[in-house]
Amino acid sequence: MAERPARRAPKAQGAQVLRTEQITPHMVRVVLGGDGLADFNLAGFTDHYIKLCFAPEGADYTHPFDMARIREEYPREQWPTTRTYTVRSWDPATRELAVDFVVHGDEGLAGPWATRARPGDQVTFLGPGGGYGPQASAGWHLLAGDESALPAIAAALERMPAGALVHAFVEVADATEEQKIVTPDGVAVTWLHRGDRPVGEAVVAAVTELDFPEGEVQAFVHGEAGFVKEIRRHLRLERGIPLSQLSISGYWRLGQSDDAWRAVKREWNEQVEREQENAG
Repeated sequence: MAERPARRAPKAQGAQVLRTEQITPHMVRVVLGGDGLADFNLAGFTDHYIKLCFAPEGADYTHPFDMARIREEYPREQWPTTRTYTVRSWDPATRELAVDFVVHGDEGLAGPWATRARPGDQVTFLGPGGGYGPQASAGWHLLAGDESALPAIAAALERMPAGALVHAFVEVADATEEQKIVTPDGVAVTWLHRGDRPVGEAVVAAVTELDFPEGEVQAFVHGEAGFVKEIRRHLRLERGIPLSQLSISGYWRLGQSDDAWRAVKREWNEQVEREQENAG
């Protein structure tokens, strides 16, 4: 049996922190810049993402990381850890790249980094990737998610075609987590305050109780995997919406670390789809 070729490490890019901004009590925006972004380009999606690379404590390599060399010369436990984050905005004229982070104290890896980030700090990232953008040909648009999906939903709202019919539901902890989003006339966000309810309960209710408009919907639903599964089941089985009209996936899963969730995410999504196909 022929050996598979070694997987080629993606090229890493370097940037530096220009400034940070506390958007809400639990959302921090980090603006990156520098010469390392000279060749950075986006493909026109509104869910573009980058993978930030964090070196383990004590690592003796510097930014930007040479991922191919690190994977060749270092044991796996010394490889950088990656975290995926949506590009909130990109200004090619000023070469400023903004990324928003949900922060819950010292919990996690990227959130605490964003809280501590200071101008001049160096960062290495991979990407960008992406695949969704609002289409003018859609009859109407459905956007739904929690805080983790808010940057992508906000970017989509700002890029909606003129005259688009949009239903956008964003679940956040409370009114202090709402953000001002500049949108075309007639496009607005319905903010859902979670309070003491389980994550996703409010956004699931909003979508399932919605009186769907006429015409084909283009839907973007992302956030905690449990409620995403419920909404996907509703859209696929009860509303009969084909996969081609959906961008839907769990960004994270309650009770699992980011690394644990990423290890099973693809298999979990495939299993959910099989279950729903069988149920249909």
